[in-house]
Amino acid sequence: MSKYLYLFRGGDARMAELSPEEMQEHMQKWGAWMQGLTEKGILVDGLPLTKEGKRLTGQDKMLIDGPYTEGAEVVGGYLLINANSLVEAVEIAKDCPIFENNGEVEVRETMNM
Repeated sequence: MSKYLYLFRGGDARMAELSPEEMQEHMQKWGAWMQGLTEKGILVDGLPLTKEGKRLTGQDKMLIDGPYTEGAEVVGGYLLINANSLVEAVEIAKDCPIFENNGEVEVRETMNM
């Protein structure tokens, strides 16, 4: 079994349009989905990310404020899961609530070092 990283992008514009009740309902779906992954022994770790951050870039390690890019490209959170293959990891991701808000999930296998 390998570990796969889910990077969650986008969906923020649609989330901003939700009423507090709709937001709570959506977050309950996230909780239920993640609880199901936990119960199946799939979920290893994961958290949402704050909007603040810093980036270091280049040989000179230039410091840039924030992870600012276009809204759909901003990584809003991650999960680390166990799966037997990339195909299986993708299938598991298809149930993610982010798709209700036109978000996306990038699925990447981690390398053993």
